[in-house]
Amino acid sequence: MDSKALFFFALLSFSAVSVRPALAENEEDPGLVMNFYKDTCPQAEDIVKEQVRLLYKRHKNTAFSWLRNIFHDCAVQSCDASLLLDSTRRTLSEKETDRSFGLRNFRYLDDIKEAVERECPGVVSCADILVLSARDGIVSLGGPHIPLKTGRRDGRKSRADVIEDYLPDHNESISVVLDRFASMGIDTPGVVALLGAHSVGRTHCVKLVHRLYPEVDPALNPDHVEHMLYKCPDSIPDPKAVQYVRNDRGTPMVLDNNYYRNILDNKGLLIVDHQLANGKRTKPYVKKMAKSQDYFFKEFSRAITILSENNPLTGTKGEIRKQCTVANKHH
Repeated sequence: MDSKALFFFALLSFSAVSVRPALAENEEDPGLVMNFYKDTCPQAEDIVKEQVRLLYKRHKNTAFSWLRNIFHDCAVQSCDASLLLDSTRRTLSEKETDRSFGLRNFRYLDDIKEAVERECPGVVSCADILVLSARDGIVSLGGPHIPLKTGRRDGRKSRADVIEDYLPDHNESISVVLDRFASMGIDTPGVVALLGAHSVGRTHCVKLVHRLYPEVDPALNPDHVEHMLYKCPDSIPDPKAVQYVRNDRGTPMVLDNNYYRNILDNKGLLIVDHQLANGKRTKPYVKKMAKSQDYFFKEFSRAITILSENNPLTGTKGEIRKQCTVANKHH
């Protein structure tokens, strides 16, 4: 899923909005709730939505990035924006690991954070901005509006050292992929729906040449192979080169159920796409989603909601980062 796929405005005075104080020891942690910032930054969600809309107008691929971000952040132990932290002298950024190959547009997420900070400094977490941008990016791509809770706080450390224990790889067996998601509470139809994000964006040739060279994978649709070979002419592509294949040639910019029809026709680019369409546990749901976009959207919405609520930091845990790329300095 190289791209996907996936998402962020203004202060008149510090006194215009009251900042939510840290919870006292004996105060109850509300956890995640709908419209968490209604009192402390009532414009927060509208600001994110408008920023996502403006960015999508200028850079269509930002929506794919927002969608990928929620998966790459929330699937790794906690939905705490650890993905956004830059590397330090002591720790590697999650953004720089092999599993994050192809992730981009982080600078635009910083723009969204700055816009929110101008309106309500020190109130809205990067973790919530990441989730809200994914929600609004999905809508930009023609997908469903998914009501998502807020109230997350930001982690202070990169999880690069454990990323491979949580993020499934596109070459792993479908049973491993299902098990990884099951540990987050996402069931089989939910996994099938989440992989429907492969309906948008593109896949870099680095991720699929093993299906073309030295011999073409016989499972691939021959009609699709010609296009893949045209787009990926080198058996060892340059990771920095602009060499990629659209995940869905029919509707590449739309999150829809065309992906399922493609993989049933053996036009999936990745091994996981092929396995999804042929696995005993997954194929019935693939066929159902190929027939019904409503069913796909329903299961996709449910799975994104569960993913967005995976082990968040709330209450007094974590912090509200001033900048999404670095943890706050504590003296």
